[in-house]
Amino acid sequence: MSRIVKCAHIQMSNARSDGTVAQIKEAMIEKHIPMVKEAGEKGVNILCLQEIFYGPYFCCEQDIKWYESAEKVPGPTTERFSEYAKKYNMVIILPVYEVTIDGVYYNTAAVIDANGEYLGKFR
Repeated sequence: MSRIVKCAHIQMSNARSDGTVAQIKEAMIEKHIPMVKEAGEKGVNILCLQEIFYGPYFCCEQDIKWYESAEKVPGPTTERFSEYAKKYNMVIILPVYEVTIDGVYYNTAAVIDANGEYLGKFR
């Protein structure tokens, strides 16, 4: 018996280009949430967000100001999106900028299971 798995990808423009790194990050997270909810309501089983989804793709410019957007994985953003994964029974691939120790950063994709549990990461 076959099982249909519904997958979706969210990719969008930056929500704002001015403000602090924290303001840009929060604006992007808030811009994604309605689309995450829509995907869940449409029965998506696996949802992928764009690379370092909560800001502009800054890796090519190497501006140290973006270090401020890095966080532990699991951390506040994975915890926040775990609620949506659990609510909609949807796996979420959540690409973030990870800091492990001062000065060590990774372009990381956190994987959140459909029950809201953090499964692991890909760097």
